[in-house]
Amino acid sequence: MAEAALAEGGGEAPARGHRALGLWIATAALAADQLAKWVVLNPLHLVERTISGEGIVLLPIFRFLYTENPGLSMHFLPAASPAKRWVLVALTAAIAAFVFAWMWREKSRHDVAALALILGGALGNIADRARLGFVVDFADLHFGGFRPFLVFNVSDAAITIGVLLLLVRALLRPGAGKAGGSGEVVNG
Repeated sequence: MAEAALAEGGGEAPARGHRALGLWIATAALAADQLAKWVVLNPLHLVERTISGEGIVLLPIFRFLYTENPGLSMHFLPAASPAKRWVLVALTAAIAAFVFAWMWREKSRHDVAALALILGGALGNIADRARLGFVVDFADLHFGGFRPFLVFNVSDAAITIGVLLLLVRALLRPGAGKAGGSGEVVNG
């Protein structure tokens, strides 16, 4: 009986549990991002080590290298003035609010977790931009001269993982790629 009520959308208890999970994951992603940035900037003195050399080499393919990102992803829409900075803060806060609302209404625990990673990552970058005027990036993954990513941070990684999880779940969900549930695969 309870399962039938849940299947019909009448079950609010699981959604509340998923909400708590989402809030916990978002908070953990935000805290991990801010803690990592504090560690590389303060105890590790990454700014000085980047200016004086190659940053901090951890592996032949990975190092900490301090960069300031004044824009969005891949330095898109750089905030060249205080007004543009606050426009970016408002824009990314609006996107974060949309993700929060989606997460709050989502019934799938897995999708809530993915959305929470996106939300926590967005909040970490918003905190930097509001406080500093730019986002602190420090993780540099490279293979010789090939860099598959720009220098990034924990928030960027959380956002990327969350988006990839949503995409994989959407593609693997029963009925994905089918038109109207008839079993016909849509081409194109």
